[in-house]
Amino acid sequence: MNLSLYDLVWFDGSFVPIEQATVPITTHTLHYGTSVFEGVRAYWNGSNLNLFRLDDHVKRFRRSGAYYDMSLNYTDEQIIQAIVGICQKNNVKESCYVRPFYFVGDHGISMHVTTDAPTKMAVFAFPFGDLFDKAGISVIISTWLKSSDASTPIQAKMGGNYLNSIISTGQAKSMGADEAILLDASDNVCEAPGENVFVVSGGELFTPPTSLVLDGITRNTVFEFAKHMNIKVTEKYIHKSEFMDSDEIFLAGTAAEIVPVTSVNSKLIGDGKPGPLTMTILKQYRETVMGNVPQYVDSWLTPVY
Repeated sequence: MNLSLYDLVWFDGSFVPIEQATVPITTHTLHYGTSVFEGVRAYWNGSNLNLFRLDDHVKRFRRSGAYYDMSLNYTDEQIIQAIVGICQKNNVKESCYVRPFYFVGDHGISMHVTTDAPTKMAVFAFPFGDLFDKAGISVIISTWLKSSDASTPIQAKMGGNYLNSIISTGQAKSMGADEAILLDASDNVCEAPGENVFVVSGGELFTPPTSLVLDGITRNTVFEFAKHMNIKVTEKYIHKSEFMDSDEIFLAGTAAEIVPVTSVNSKLIGDGKPGPLTMTILKQYRETVMGNVPQYVDSWLTPVY
């Protein structure tokens, strides 16, 4: 995916042209993956640009680095203003994706990161539509296992953690599939490379527990929708065989939004079309982010203009 970034980025407190946002080759994160990132969607509804669940993204942004004793040298309000500001300064009036991140800077080759280690923060944005086809995608079950929480904290959105996602995505693409599904060592479904997984069976929703997966913001959004729709959601271990026999499957993530899965390892799920419950959740998501559901406007949408 080639990104067409907007001209201005936010870098350590200032809005600057992208070519001025540079770091030395001795930057720690280039060597060890010591970076924290978020992805925030902003939706243009014809009259305003609204950032979706910005406060929740900022809270997780700070919490992720704390696992590794990384200092984030800006207040939550400053971070929010940087994210809103990058949209304002670039006069964005189309749906886009905003990437805030911070990382350990010039810290030598020491593996010992402390709160005293220098960190830098940046924000950039680019136009963004659908990551996947909402008519349904194909997935394969990757032979690469999901990284365990016993190895690195899975609730931290760290750059280094996503090498697991990169290698499984490459495998899926090489096999002609749109996306991968990662299992744990006991053949339980965990996540896709950048999305949480939901399955539908007998009219109920099931998803893996947070002991296995990132507690995603879009995942939480699905929980909230289901509660208001009186749809039961259960967190449970989902074995590979149970996953393959689901009535419906969909993925949920900020970049992907809500995406129906219509085949797994070339086996059709249901009738090979997006299922009714999946489409209900997808419709509710679209209406919500566009500001058409009053109960979520004040709590989940941050207007840019």
